[in-house]
Order: sequence, then C-alpha cells, then structure tokens
Amino acid sequence: MAYRPTWQGHLKLSLVTCPVALYTATNSAGDVHFNLINPKTNNRIKMITTDPDTGPVDRSELVKGYEVSKGEYILLTQEEINSVKLESTKTIEIERFVAEDEIDRLYWDNPYFMAPDGNLAQEAFGVIRTAMEQSGQIALGRVVIGTRERILALEPRDKGILAYTIRSNAEVRKPDEIFAAISDKAADPAMISIAEKIIEQQEGPFDPSKFVDRYEEALKQLIEDKKKGHKPAKVAEPEDTNVVDLMEALRASLGAKGKTAPKAATTSKSKAAKTPPTKARPRKAG
Repeated sequence: MAYRPTWQGHLKLSLVTCPVALYTATNSAGDVHFNLINPKTNNRIKMITTDPDTGPVDRSELVKGYEVSKGEYILLTQEEINSVKLESTKTIEIERFVAEDEIDRLYWDNPYFMAPDGNLAQEAFGVIRTAMEQSGQIALGRVVIGTRERILALEPRDKGILAYTIRSNAEVRKPDEIFAAISDKAADPAMISIAEKIIEQQEGPFDPSKFVDRYEEALKQLIEDKKKGHKPAKVAEPEDTNVVDLMEALRASLGAKGKTAPKAATTSKSKAAKTPPTKARPRKAG
C-alpha cells in the first residue's frame, strides 16, 4: 500500500539539506463510523452550508473569516492564506539538540514518520540520521502543517526518523490550575506499603497488541446482532466503587493477586525506576 505524505519539503542540518516527506504514524481511531440517518425514510442526512439570510451556499464560494468584533470579520481567501510563506513551510531546519528528558511529556503531540523523498536524498538523509543517532539527543526544528507552525522533535527510529509535533507553551495548562485543591496531607505509610505490593503484582511488559478498544468491539457486536435481527442484550450497570474502609480494600486487593497480570522481570523493573516519571517521552515500541 502506497501512503500519501502529509508534508513534503527539505530537512536541513547546517549546510546539509535533503528532500524528505512526513507520513502520519498512526491510523484514525476506530473502525466504526456512523452517519446521521432519518429513521422515517432511512435516508442519510446531507449537511448543507446555509446563509441565514440568502439560504444554501455552494462551498466553493465560501472564504475564511477572522472575527475582530461581534459580527465583524476580516475575510481571507485561500490564496491569501497560502501567500504567507515561512521557511518552515518547505524546510525543517534543525535549530537545536536537547536531551530527551528535557521535554516534559505534556508537550509531546502527534507522531510522524520521516523518510527520504526520492533516491537522490538517501545519502544525505543517512548522514543526518546517523549523526543524530550517535549524538543520543533529540533534534528540534520547525514545520508548517496545515495553517500552523509547530516545533518538531526528531529522533532516529529503525532506518528512518520519528518526528513528533511539540505543543506550544500556550497550549499546555499549568498543573496547579487542577492540582491546587488536592490535600497536602501525607498518605498512611502502611497503606502505601500495601499499594506498592499491589503494583509489584501487576508489573509486566508493555505489549500494545494486548490493549484492544473494548468499547469499539462491543459496538461491532451490537451492529452484528442487529444485522441478524437479534435484540441487543441489556448490560448491567457497574457496581458502585465507593470505598468505605480504604485499608480493608487494599488488603483485599493484595489477596486478589491471582487476577492480576504476571510479574515483570527484575531488569524491566530497574529500568523503569530510572526513567523520570514526568519528563520522559512515551516509551518506544521495539
């Protein structure tokens, strides 16, 4: 299957440049997609762009508008928007190298695969990629995707480069806005000790193939049942999980170890302990 690139341009490290392409590294979530249907006619509903004064309008006639005050807009055509040219619209210039744990996990956003664009780009791409790999650091550049300039974090992955867009500071909320109301009272050491043992019982390697979207699977089953003319079964409401006696709940959880995941190898545990909990990027697969 031939994938279409999301972005095409050049990767630049000082005076070394090569053509590259960015490809989205993830699939759109879920296979179950719904349409709006009129149950009286079984017809799919069409969304029609409508002006409140003149009625339906063809999409090709529309332009984008920025609201400067209530009901007042600055109108921009797509040609005018395209006329805004930055170097990062066509070139990702590496501006800085930083240690991976310098970037707080909150800032990591969407992943892309970067590959050389054409055979002539192979040699220069290989030089840049290998130099990055040997440096052991994350390269930072900028790229315009859609109508936004984003910081791009680059690191070697297999034979190519994994690129992550990085959220701007304005996009990330301050934790204190949410966490300020949390009590400063220290937790009971005995309870912490039991909770740590529960965590040890549930340790294991990360295997993404084991994580299935159960809600999506249930939707597929619901659709299949209706196709066969079966009446959907009623699902029992989940039990109230309000904990009255926290210590008793912890002890009961510790005794239910047969229902937990197998314990991880000691080496996995020691490796995880060395990883900063708030700054590390999501762990690589493979």
